[in-house]
Amino acid sequence: MRTTLTLDPDVIALLKQATHAQQRPFKQVVNDALRKGLSAPGKPAPFVQKSYPMGRPRVDLTKALALAGELDDQSTLARYRP
Repeated sequence: MRTTLTLDPDVIALLKQATHAQQRPFKQVVNDALRKGLSAPGKPAPFVQKSYPMGRPRVDLTKALALAGELDDQSTLARYRP
């Protein structure tokens, strides 16, 4: 089927590069590019997060939030001291 398309200059340049690199006719390169672009996307691979053992904590973290709050309070007070 014949049809007329208006292609952007950058698209034409990419198609011409592919034509030269693949040693194939312009028509085949355009058809393959359209076919590939219009095909249904594949299902993405599931995300997998690896975990690693870190050993026992070296600091007792049972009161970590209280300590963090106190350190934050101290730094805030230090900013306002002359």
